[in-house]
Amino acid sequence: MRRRTFLASAAAGAAQTRTARRPNILLITADDLGLCLSCYGETRIKTPHLDSLAGSGVRFRTAYVTQASCSPSRSSMFTGLYPHGTGQYGLANTGLALHDNLHQATIPAVLKKAGYRTGIIGKLHVEPEDTFPFDFLHKNSANTRKVRDVATLAGGFLSAKSEDPFFLMVNYSDPHAFRLPDNPREWNFPPQVDGLPENPYPPGPTAVFDFQQIDTPEQRVRVAGYYNAIQRLDTGIGMLMDTLRKSGKEQETVILFVGDHGPPFARGKTTTYESGLRVPYMVRWPGLSKPAVSDAMVSTVDLAPTIFDAAGVTSPVRMHGRSLRPVLANSKAEWRRYLAGEFHFHGATPFYPRRAIRDDRYKLIHNLLAGRNKPSTGIDGDKAYPISRDSRYDGTPVRAAFDTFANPPEFELYDLRGDPVEFRNLAGQPALKSTEDRMKQALLDWRKESSDPFLDPAMIEKMARRTVQA
Repeated sequence: MRRRTFLASAAAGAAQTRTARRPNILLITADDLGLCLSCYGETRIKTPHLDSLAGSGVRFRTAYVTQASCSPSRSSMFTGLYPHGTGQYGLANTGLALHDNLHQATIPAVLKKAGYRTGIIGKLHVEPEDTFPFDFLHKNSANTRKVRDVATLAGGFLSAKSEDPFFLMVNYSDPHAFRLPDNPREWNFPPQVDGLPENPYPPGPTAVFDFQQIDTPEQRVRVAGYYNAIQRLDTGIGMLMDTLRKSGKEQETVILFVGDHGPPFARGKTTTYESGLRVPYMVRWPGLSKPAVSDAMVSTVDLAPTIFDAAGVTSPVRMHGRSLRPVLANSKAEWRRYLAGEFHFHGATPFYPRRAIRDDRYKLIHNLLAGRNKPSTGIDGDKAYPISRDSRYDGTPVRAAFDTFANPPEFELYDLRGDPVEFRNLAGQPALKSTEDRMKQALLDWRKESSDPFLDPAMIEKMARRTVQA
């Protein structure tokens, strides 16, 4: 395999933008948003505003976050590095943080130094937060489920009289579950917030995720609530885009939209399954991109390189990602063959390091502590795993999938064409030995090229001891 199959510098193409007027940049994230948009084939609800945004730029069919946990995922967005390179291996409130040398390598730090006006609305959730130089900061004061308020705040930022280009990051809380102050142990997906969505999606027999196939009245309510949060998000996106248009800056603004990882349901968030790592991903770059749907396999590790390329700046560190310029200019352009993701921590425990890689058909997961530790089986109040223990699931593919989820073997191999929800682990099958060996080599190549510190058993032991101490 040629070197730099996975890695590239954002410097490529940056010189082309230095002489032109630097564009504004709007980066939008949605908390816990999987592929549940109608432009990605969702049929339960309609998402017209996000569909419109996707249709105006390049929509990527296959896109990964780097880790299906908020802080690690966002650390990659800000730096262009995988979490194993950022130091933000788990959530910000666990004491984990960016390595010191990255404090001046984040998007707002690099762009502010280059003369950009910087702003954020909604969560930041990467430590140390005080190293992020935002001029306009509404990370804790804004309830971004109140999408009308988000549009108002964005309007205030956009209307400021300034000759400088801007970078604005808007982070919607939907469709993340949340807890009410009077009942902090109970996670909720209320049907409406501030009257939105206007027509809530009701619980019913269609409110079942394919990647779980768990159907109970309680689970239907939870899934329906998740979809209602997406409908509210979609309405908010429409308001935000209208605000941008009214500002007169739409045609000089690069827009990037991603989910920060998949749904907060077992076998989704905090895993390396497709339902955890895959997210909607769309980019509109005026003057460069044309409406298209791309088969290029992209990652949120590519966001910072793309933003730096658009702004005509370079990162002070060697990034793992690469600018999307080639595939935005030509959706058929040659791109990476493999797409990788990982996991370490969500909360302080458990420590369950994983590495995953896929090509256009097969997916390999390496569970680095298989047989020694076990992953968490619950996330944000989801009860799918204990429900999967019911006798009605005895002998079913659902039971087998949840058994693997709860106690994974060292390797998992899936044929994503025949089994997109990853229910049938094919690792160890003689007929697929050559495929499994190829995927293992590709995974090792990626880990070496990205200087994965967890290749060293001592690093794994160090993090394992930290878990015990926590």
